[in-house]
Amino acid sequence: MLLASTSAMFADTKPIEVHGHRGARMVLPENTLPGFEYAAQQGADYFEIDTWVTKDDVVVVAHDAAMNLKHCKGPSADAERTIRNMTLAELRKWDCGVANPDWPKQKGIAGTPAPTLDEVFGLLKKYPKVKINLEIKSNPKRPELQPAPAVYARMIVDAIRKHKAGGRVLVQSFDFAPLIEVGKLDPKLPLSALYPSGGADKEKNFVAVAKEAGNTGAVSVHFSIVTAEKVKQAHDSKIRVLAWTANSATEWDALLAAGVDGIITDDPAGLLSYLKEKKRR
Repeated sequence: MLLASTSAMFADTKPIEVHGHRGARMVLPENTLPGFEYAAQQGADYFEIDTWVTKDDVVVVAHDAAMNLKHCKGPSADAERTIRNMTLAELRKWDCGVANPDWPKQKGIAGTPAPTLDEVFGLLKKYPKVKINLEIKSNPKRPELQPAPAVYARMIVDAIRKHKAGGRVLVQSFDFAPLIEVGKLDPKLPLSALYPSGGADKEKNFVAVAKEAGNTGAVSVHFSIVTAEKVKQAHDSKIRVLAWTANSATEWDALLAAGVDGIITDDPAGLLSYLKEKKRR
């Protein structure tokens, strides 16, 4: 539960960053170019993306290690689903513009493939004010699903440098191994330690989380474990706090009261409208 006094709510006037989760999952298919463009057009500061790597070592954008049948349709019923087992050409045969039934307001866009990281970086030229919150997806318990941490990190850093996007990318991950490797390759690149909502360590303070991830300058934590005390501890150590994934005014109220720096949301347009009403944009 978020802990914050009513009297403290909205006392701060700093602008709150808006990160469009997987683009704008509430209204358009996740991790697609149309979804990212929509988030940028609404005025989001960042669109948040997830990366995996194909069999032929192309970094692509998708949330799951295997194609999710709720929003991606394969070329056949028995088609390979695991991204690391597919070439880019094979991945391109999947349609990830299917409307996800979990999101009733979402509009499908048939014939939309999972984009490459290069294609997503291409949007930065079209939308000069937007940035990318890049989540390195991996499964340490199944190393066959992704390159080794140092190799994976090199792919990400090389792509950022290729597109001269160093000042427009935040890299985050639940897996601290590749995040630490990214930091070694480019110490100036902003990094954020992703942290879940449950488990034995859910009460760990955010400073400890950032330290564990290689002294990152930010933490990305589930909104349910955010408290004003934890945010203050982080800020006292010059660590920014991003909260994921909050989609309602009630959740946003509490996060503003706690003093977070940014909110990751499936509804960037709704959050932006809310923040303007609260005079936080």
